[in-house]
Amino acid sequence: MPAQGQYATYPSLFGRIVVISGGATGIGASMVEAFATQGAKVVILDILSEAASELIQKLRDRNVVHPPVYHQCDVTKIDDELKPVAAKILESSPSIDVLVNNAANDVRQPTLEVTQEQWDQGIAVNLRHVFFLTQALMPGLLTGGSASVINMGSISWEVAVPSLITYVSSKSGIVGLTKALAEEFGPKGIRVNSIMPGAIATEKQKREIYTPEIEADILKGQAVKRMLQPDDVARMALWLAADDSSAVTSQSIRVDAGWI
Repeated sequence: MPAQGQYATYPSLFGRIVVISGGATGIGASMVEAFATQGAKVVILDILSEAASELIQKLRDRNVVHPPVYHQCDVTKIDDELKPVAAKILESSPSIDVLVNNAANDVRQPTLEVTQEQWDQGIAVNLRHVFFLTQALMPGLLTGGSASVINMGSISWEVAVPSLITYVSSKSGIVGLTKALAEEFGPKGIRVNSIMPGAIATEKQKREIYTPEIEADILKGQAVKRMLQPDDVARMALWLAADDSSAVTSQSIRVDAGWI
């Protein structure tokens, strides 16, 4: 593992407007911290107001140049919440540099017990909002002429994780959506990529899923034998957002320690 402090700084991210959905906890919170530390102006969309407030205070205490701004938003409520919040963001920031579509929920359910309502909710929280938030913020993304959209995928659809049928189906859809958006908006200066994390040790996963046995199985399946952390994903998001990756689009990049 690299030593502390051996990670890149991206001058091109300083002062850029970065919108992150699901930014209050987990991988999203790590991305908020990473972008804010780079001097970006981060906008958080999340349903968890208390967690968002705690994160913002943490970053204020660290004296980041631009403390994040928070909008409470249930991204599954497209017309009632997502679109109005997007309009507020564009009103205060007419030009958007980076959009990270991160909000998701990997609810586990036996496949034969999934109801239509559960299926629809799974698609809504893991896929549908990715399109509609991108659509709603596209006027701002187009304004600057060189924006980056980063969609959060998952390796789960490639390794066929049991009891995650709606999540897996949604995350496979992220790949197609990413390519379609990249093709359509590339000529207008918009890059669109996705990140496909492997097994990431978020607080939720450690609290609800991971046991010593499961962690041993994860390490057995990885070429690099260490547990992956949210910061590992956040660092990839930084690179995809920065000018350093200006020639990269339409890609789905695995951050999985070489899942075998």
